[in-house]
Amino acid sequence: MFPEDVPTTRVADLPDGDLRLLDVREDDEWRAGHAPDALHIPLRDLPARLGELAEFAQDEPIYVVCRTGGRSEQATAFLNANGFEACNVAGGMKSWLTEGRPVVAEDPGVEPTVL
Repeated sequence: MFPEDVPTTRVADLPDGDLRLLDVREDDEWRAGHAPDALHIPLRDLPARLGELAEFAQDEPIYVVCRTGGRSEQATAFLNANGFEACNVAGGMKSWLTEGRPVVAEDPGVEPTVL
């Protein structure tokens, strides 16, 4: 269904500055902790919400993240097959947190975590 070779990068190798980061985790995972400027579209909703990504991407690569990299790999393959330039973030939000990247929770005063 999807090509075997999915573009992938490690969190440590992400470019500095403004990233187009797409988080495809479920709502409860997102609420617990996410990258501050990420766009949240759960994997199951991605086909119906592709239109939102055209404006979000603005001809920039989309870096796709989930908890550890499995769902984001599927999303990356889907996006690339539909004309986007997407790259899977290996290790997902677990690696994001380990690498010391910022994480915020949806609820004020709650310590962010990665589910």
